[in-house]
Amino acid sequence: MELQKIVGNNVKQLREQRKLTLDAAAKQTGVSRSMLAQIEKGDVNPTISVLWKIANGYKVSFTSLMDSSAKESLVVRSEEIEPLIEDGGKYLNYPIFPFQENRPFEIYRIQIEKGGFLPAQPHMAGTEEYITVFSGNVEITAAQETFRLSEGDSLRFRADTEHSYKNIGHAAASLSMLIYYDRE
Repeated sequence: MELQKIVGNNVKQLREQRKLTLDAAAKQTGVSRSMLAQIEKGDVNPTISVLWKIANGYKVSFTSLMDSSAKESLVVRSEEIEPLIEDGGKYLNYPIFPFQENRPFEIYRIQIEKGGFLPAQPHMAGTEEYITVFSGNVEITAAQETFRLSEGDSLRFRADTEHSYKNIGHAAASLSMLIYYDRE
């Protein structure tokens, strides 16, 4: 099943579990009624920003919107992952391991092309991000503090505040991102 259909099914299921109308869901998430309807039908491929609004509004993890199954062992082949695309294709987010109730984290592979930038909304209270740079040079801003990272550098920061990612190098940057959700 393609990613936008999976996302649509999950968004609709979350809304129905909460017994919300599309209007009430729009108010709770900050995403328009018409956009939510298109997402639920699988007619659009929502942006990362829209998915974060939905996840934060419903108080669920970002990757739970993309989860299609839970198995004991799982091999994720890079060619099978559909990236979420931002900044005109300069920021690619590859969801690797989605959040599960018994594992309060999710893992992504991030590719930021030269000049790429992504401003991110605050996540749920207590959320932390763990970043490792595998290639390139990036600038990450969190809670009005800026960190410059190069190949091999890692960073942990509170992600329940506005934050951003920017490629400041002359080539593409490749990162690993783990998002940890505090259980309290």
